[in-house]
Amino acid sequence: MSWLENKLQRRGQFSLGMQPSSVEPEINLIPFIDVLLVVLIFLMISTTFTRYQELAITLPTANGAASQSEVKQIHIAVSRDGRFAINGKVTDRSQLSNSLNTINKDNAIQVNIDADAKAPHQAVMSALEAARDANLSNIVFSSQTTKK
Repeated sequence: MSWLENKLQRRGQFSLGMQPSSVEPEINLIPFIDVLLVVLIFLMISTTFTRYQELAITLPTANGAASQSEVKQIHIAVSRDGRFAINGKVTDRSQLSNSLNTINKDNAIQVNIDADAKAPHQAVMSALEAARDANLSNIVFSSQTTKK
């Protein structure tokens, strides 16, 4: 029974000797919504939006054609247990420099060393030595961004 029905039934009756029936409590949400809107408006007005400082840079122009030659790359993967793979093919540490010598036909090859974060330092140094023995000087270490 709602509150309104209780009121209509009691009209014209005396309350002497009658037990008033319990009315279920109601939660009025309108004042709660009003307070939340005021807080929201306050936060929107008081928030400041800052622009980061940017440098005004005018880049130089060039009339040359874009380079069509792609840089050849060799990927040396070093696993966390010290194993090596060159372009996806697993090789032994003793055959690492021989494999790089056979791949290296000209010195314009870039070597990407993809080492696991838990790889031993000696394994990474062995990959660097093998690249040096194959006369490869363009060496890049791969990394990834941290996840937040």
